[in-house]
Amino acid sequence: MSVVVLGSANVDVVIELDRIPRPGETVITERSARGRGGKGNNQAVASARAGASTTMIASVGDDDSGDFLIDGMRDAGVHTSLVRRVPDETSGTAYVMLDTEAENAIVVVAGANAEMTELREAEQRAIADADVLLMQLEIPMATVVAAARLARTHGTFVVLNAAPYAELPDELVDALDLLIVNEHEAALAAGSSGPAEQLGAKINERVNAVLITLGAAGSMLCRSGEEPVNVTALKVNTVDTTAAGDAFVGVYAAAKVAGHHERKCIELASAAAALAVQREGAVASIPSLPEILAAAERYPTG
Repeated sequence: MSVVVLGSANVDVVIELDRIPRPGETVITERSARGRGGKGNNQAVASARAGASTTMIASVGDDDSGDFLIDGMRDAGVHTSLVRRVPDETSGTAYVMLDTEAENAIVVVAGANAEMTELREAEQRAIADADVLLMQLEIPMATVVAAARLARTHGTFVVLNAAPYAELPDELVDALDLLIVNEHEAALAAGSSGPAEQLGAKINERVNAVLITLGAAGSMLCRSGEEPVNVTALKVNTVDTTAAGDAFVGVYAAAKVAGHHERKCIELASAAAALAVQREGAVASIPSLPEILAAAERYPTG
């Protein structure tokens, strides 16, 4: 049972600040660090660490940062044979401002991620053979659409984490099995504000199933014609929220291919996110399967 992740890989430059500067303001700090990130990379690592056979399809530069990213994927158990090296291009870079309240602001320079403009034959085969295709929106939309349509024709379960949010073409929506968004993205997808259940019902007019993550309030799965499924978040002390959503999404995909029922998939994903927010960094914060299983025991059984 396998997961294929099609998405971005970035080097994260994390800048720790007392507070995130306002427009036009300069703030001085002595604290910064370099780490591995990118939503696709984060989610692939989360899936692999949660026990799924995981293959990454991505583009990195033919530079030291590309080596750094690929080494990190391999260390996490991600299959990297389909990670491209793009000559004369830098790897994607994310500049993450992190304040003392664990809030962040992120600017991403796409770099080699923008070169993922078509799917090669080996990449198409991997998607067709996968049990789950997991994607985000940090690579060109046309490639996301093409991958989703290909996966649909081969019976691969298609999951899209619509982040950063962009308008979703009908041909992409028609190929999705599950849309995963946070509350802000859900409001954009619904074209309105309101409680999660209301947003989910609106999104269900286009997408049969949407899983909305709600931070400390947990998450809600909304399916057309069914009662919403609510899963609470574990109560923890938050240090850094940078990759919590990616941990959630990647672990959900791994739980799906492991054959867990829907609520259990969400509980495992929620447990992973709760562990991730207690640690600094992106890839560095993503937990292992034993850690996830231990944390998930806090959910009631039955």
